[in-house]
Amino acid sequence: MTTRSDRRRVVITGTGVISPIGHGTPGFWAALLAGTSGVRTIAGFDASDLPAQIAGEVRGFEPDVYMERKVWRRIDPFAQYAIAAASEAVEAAKIEFDEELAARSGVLIGSGYGASRVNEEVFATLRDKGPRKIGPFTAASSAIDNAAGEVGIRFGITGPSGAISTACASGTSSIGESLRMIQHGYADVMLSGGSDDSVTRQDIASACSARALSTRNDEPERASRPFDTGRNGFVMAAGSGMVVLEEAGHALARGAEILAEVVGYGATSDAYHPTAPHPEGIGARSAIRQALADAGLNAEDVDYVNAHGTSTTLNDRTESAAIRAVLGAHAERIPISSTKSMTGHMIGAAGTVELIACVQAIRSGLVPPTINLDDPEDTGLNYVPHTAQERDVRVAISNSFGFAGHNAVVAVRRWQP
Repeated sequence: MTTRSDRRRVVITGTGVISPIGHGTPGFWAALLAGTSGVRTIAGFDASDLPAQIAGEVRGFEPDVYMERKVWRRIDPFAQYAIAAASEAVEAAKIEFDEELAARSGVLIGSGYGASRVNEEVFATLRDKGPRKIGPFTAASSAIDNAAGEVGIRFGITGPSGAISTACASGTSSIGESLRMIQHGYADVMLSGGSDDSVTRQDIASACSARALSTRNDEPERASRPFDTGRNGFVMAAGSGMVVLEEAGHALARGAEILAEVVGYGATSDAYHPTAPHPEGIGARSAIRQALADAGLNAEDVDYVNAHGTSTTLNDRTESAAIRAVLGAHAERIPISSTKSMTGHMIGAAGTVELIACVQAIRSGLVPPTINLDDPEDTGLNYVPHTAQERDVRVAISNSFGFAGHNAVVAVRRWQP
């Protein structure tokens, strides 16, 4: 095992977001600070017979803006969102992949559900019209690694690429594994993130059966209520977050603007239950501790926690306890917010989008709020209720805890040469 001093430093030089509250990082961030909810009554399909009829859909997305028609027609929206978010991140980083850099660059995109819509359509076509009507690109476009493949084609990247699937932790796992690829010299640049379009009839029905979703159908904007005693489940959402991760020396050599440094990653598994977290949060605590140790940070160094904060009783209580257990008395001195209160739960995209919120908090001195927090379950913690707060954020951590007990945490720090 290498020591921290042996590793190469890794920085973020570009970000991209497609979300229910904005397309593009600036719009997304402005909506977060304003406390804007993206949860509405589902418009994409008839949900009238489902217990949950609300979601954070991506509205007003025009794929023609980001890719040719012949491309978007053959792929699922989750891959379309990834291409759009990656395009923003690459443009923001002002990076060009010539033949030499393309060979030293990779793509890693996390997803919990993958090509849900394509798979629904394939099943219906096979049932109603038979196998001869299945399209020639179906095998590729129905796969969970399709987003990574399409993004790689888009930018001509020829280094390592693929998908990672750790349920709701997929986006954070993708960042963490990409971090290691650069730290240990397998790549100089990684396009990394997460993407999901899980607002489909199949995915909503499945999550309803698990009794995981909010059924506050009569007031959708108030349905996602992380850490509030009045919560009754999470809200499914769609979107994508992508970042350009770059070896620090490479970024400095080309004069890139460095947005933040990724300094630590921790990943664990509960090995406990298919949907419920370990009741004592053992895996969550360990993942936070691993991320801090990987970064060489102490609990007192953390200035902001972007919580997983799904708005389910089991997750919220376990996460609050885990934060208290790891950060001790310092947990009561720092802001802890859940941006899922506004975006809903974007599943595989959530972790990367929330990391981008951490980067914005470091750069702006503002932390986004947890909206709909009228009666916090732990009055000793600062969940940033209702409105954003001014804070000097030098170090932030982003928590992601998924079904099947997948836990992933990333630590990010203000850039210091």
